[in-house]
Amino acid sequence: MAASDTETAQQQIDEIEALSSIYGEDWCVVDEDEKIYCIKINDCLDQPKWTLCLQVILPPGYPAAEPPIYQLNAPWLRGQDYTELANSLEEIYIQNLGESILYLWVEKIREVLIEKAQSSSPEPDIKKASEEVDEDDGDDFVLDCQPIHEDPVKMLNYITSGSQEDEELPPIHHGNPITDRRSTFQAHLAPVVTPRQVKRVLEKLYENKKIASATHNIYAYRIYCEDKQTFLQDCEDDGETAAGGRLLHLMQILNVHNVLVVVSRWYGGILLGPDRFKHINNCARNVLVEYNYVPSVEESSKQAGKSKKTRKDNKKRTEH
Repeated sequence: MAASDTETAQQQIDEIEALSSIYGEDWCVVDEDEKIYCIKINDCLDQPKWTLCLQVILPPGYPAAEPPIYQLNAPWLRGQDYTELANSLEEIYIQNLGESILYLWVEKIREVLIEKAQSSSPEPDIKKASEEVDEDDGDDFVLDCQPIHEDPVKMLNYITSGSQEDEELPPIHHGNPITDRRSTFQAHLAPVVTPRQVKRVLEKLYENKKIASATHNIYAYRIYCEDKQTFLQDCEDDGETAAGGRLLHLMQILNVHNVLVVVSRWYGGILLGPDRFKHINNCARNVLVEYNYVPSVEESSKQAGKSKKTRKDNKKRTEH
């Protein structure tokens, strides 16, 4: 590794350690190997009204030569709000080329949220207010009482106004459950091409009393808009902090689209720590493999083997 590469890698390590120390539980490592992180940012009120999740991937050349790859996730963040905030972040990067900028980004976002809280901006849709309390190592959680479930499909009302009775309900598939220390996780999947279909699927799932009674129903969806060549995507933690963002990241890494994945978790009274995120992602990946959204590990290995053999054969031909 060249000296400059070593220096860049050390700069990343130093920045991540500093951010983790500054932001504590709001800072989340999604995938350390892939350098994927997220941070939950709010408006600093005792009961925050405006929150946003900043997700970043640090490429090998950051900060010296490449910007972070970022995504801004919030149910209310659309249109002009998104464009203005994205422009502000990119301006900060340009003004600080070659420097670590994540702290500047976070504080800029916080400044925008505080301005919204202090202005006459209408409040965003309120999510479930019964987030569980993190204890011990910061990854475990306990339930002091049964959470009060608000209808999570309200989140989609901002993009699904009007009647959706004419919108076709897609088929809904259910994956095999995973049970660990009395907690059970089960994934549900539906092909979707519009936000209204997402809403319809969620409503249909919540008609099932068992699913409606789950401690958490975490979901994420990705819809490819061909006319704009962009993705419409969103996620919901449903009280399990950062779980929706992790699920969405998994779907991005697997490059799946036009699909909604919901993972239900029934808490069994024993703390699972970070294992709960592993089970959520494993459930989701299994159901995506089962319904052919991504190849299985065996198929991927076979394909890799075929590619390797083809390269070897081509090399032999060129040698002769």
